[in-house]
Amino acid sequence: MTEKVVTRFAPSPTGFLHIGGIRTALYAWLYARQNNGLFILRIEDTDKTREVAGSIQQIQDSLKWLGLDWDYGPDKPGPFGSCLQSDRLDVYKLYAEKLVAKGLAYPDPHTESEIEEFKAQAVKEKKPFLFRNHRPAKFAEWDGKRPLRFKVPEIKRSVWQDVVRGELTAGEEMLDDMIIIKSDGYPTYNFAHIVDDHEMGVTHVMRGQEFIASTPKFLSLYQALEIPLPVFVTLPPIMGPDGKKKLSKRDGAKDLLEYRDEGYLPETMRNFLALIGWNPGGEKEIFHDDELIKIFSLNKIQKSGGAFNEEKLRWMNKQFLKSKSEDFKFDYLKTSVPENIFQLSNYSDERLKRLQPVIFERIHNQTEIKQTFTDGSYNWVFNDEDFIAPKALLPWKKDDSPNAFLPRLEKSIEILNTADFTSSETIKEALWPYAEEIGKGELLWPLRIALTGLEQSPDPFVCAYILGKEATIRRLSAAVANYDN
Repeated sequence: MTEKVVTRFAPSPTGFLHIGGIRTALYAWLYARQNNGLFILRIEDTDKTREVAGSIQQIQDSLKWLGLDWDYGPDKPGPFGSCLQSDRLDVYKLYAEKLVAKGLAYPDPHTESEIEEFKAQAVKEKKPFLFRNHRPAKFAEWDGKRPLRFKVPEIKRSVWQDVVRGELTAGEEMLDDMIIIKSDGYPTYNFAHIVDDHEMGVTHVMRGQEFIASTPKFLSLYQALEIPLPVFVTLPPIMGPDGKKKLSKRDGAKDLLEYRDEGYLPETMRNFLALIGWNPGGEKEIFHDDELIKIFSLNKIQKSGGAFNEEKLRWMNKQFLKSKSEDFKFDYLKTSVPENIFQLSNYSDERLKRLQPVIFERIHNQTEIKQTFTDGSYNWVFNDEDFIAPKALLPWKKDDSPNAFLPRLEKSIEILNTADFTSSETIKEALWPYAEEIGKGELLWPLRIALTGLEQSPDPFVCAYILGKEATIRRLSAAVANYDN
């Protein structure tokens, strides 16, 4: 390939970025980076009535979090000028005037009510409404006060090539005289994106299948403006969990930054989104660092849509978390812990670090960490002063009297006084011979209750390690003393 690859992501600031849009940005970025090309972030802000305050910043924040850096964008004008369409009105006017000079654009002579009458008549005659059937015989001079319409230069069947879909065709009924400049001076999407792609040197246009129906109109404009066609890459839709319809808010589609706030890692989202509609082949599903850039290819993009499976996303995040350093995981854990945990009488980073492997065995993201602590399941770890093991739970199911289990706790205290507490394994090594001698349940049950007060918890060797030697022996001694009372 001799031509420098240039791709773009061109969202409208009309709300949060949906998952389909982000996947488009990811593919465009991957292809540009793989080919040492350019990736442009262009903001198509020409529909001012629908623009949502803060959307442009949210778009940039989303791409930055995902790690998709841009070469030119709202904050980085290129040699072609601004990447904000609202800054480029003079450019669109220049191209519009070229069409006017060629006799290929004219001011719309009809009122809205007249157009509605034309549409009603078409319905009555059971024919499609085409504005070109009501094109004026003579064009008035365009003064910018009325919408400017494009005159389709040639009514013919459209044929074009798409990397994913192959050859596509559409009948002449898809061509019509569309508005290219509105009465407020802003261009329509149909016109502006073609001008900008040409001005910015875009070589590959990636977008969703909903644009296929409009492509004949685009082709007509390319022809009229004598602009060479870019490479068209139609991306498959992202489907809901059942795979039967496109993903929607009802299916749980969220703002990308909500996934960030829930504790999903950016590398997880890159990996997960890349595999929805693109199949690199083989069984491998986890791709680290630059692997996606190396293996990404346009010819492996699928025609059919892929399902957005949140369970798969959770699983994938867990895999990436496993590969992180212990320091990273501790920071990830600590920033997820509810504030009230830090207020417990014996909170310490040391105990939280010892609890860390237990937490990461069970969770997939930070939201789950918060939920884990919210229900009080781990309050026993940090609350020595207020901790009292419930007397009613201490007896093992086979015990007929306290005399059966109290000696076991007393023997455990004796063993643990000289035990090595450097890990849960060394604690287990100290107690295990005694557990095998008297019966595992007979020992492990009262140990668990004495240390945590819970019927379900990590195994007592892990609990003892988390608490440390001093707190472990104190709790076991308190359980014995409390029962005797």
